[in-house]
Amino acid sequence: MTEQITTSSATSAADAVTPSPTDPLWVERNGIRTYTGFSARGARVEIGPAEAGAVFTPGELMKVALAACAGMSSDRAFARRLGDDYKTTIRVEDPKDMAEDRYPVLTEKFEIDLSMLDDEDRAKLLTIAQRSIDKACTVGRTLKAGAQIPNAQFEQPTED
Repeated sequence: MTEQITTSSATSAADAVTPSPTDPLWVERNGIRTYTGFSARGARVEIGPAEAGAVFTPGELMKVALAACAGMSSDRAFARRLGDDYKTTIRVEDPKDMAEDRYPVLTEKFEIDLSMLDDEDRAKLLTIAQRSIDKACTVGRTLKAGAQIPNAQFEQPTED
């Protein structure tokens, strides 16, 4: 039996190498409203409007980042109890408020099989997982805190 678990919005330093706050991230324009996002570690992602096809919209990237962050943050707790090969899908499907052009609610929904646990063990594991997410999910913590977003800075490119 697969259960759907809803959680609010985390990876400890011991789980993975965390990039420094100054690791370069950037996007480059490909065409009309389409970009490729890059990291200094060689990762890339295609970004654009839904009608551009096989791209993520910026809002989708935010939702994916939140879901992945919650999964990474709770991974150790679930793996310890369910085994390293446990399966989960985490969805963030809340609708966009089209009038305000924003997402008023972002709900992470874990689809995970906990049928092998009794009610007490299940409740304990979910409490531990939620604490892990609340403590370590940078994306969720940032959104909940209402990160400040200063005005964009516009600079003349430097010549190499």
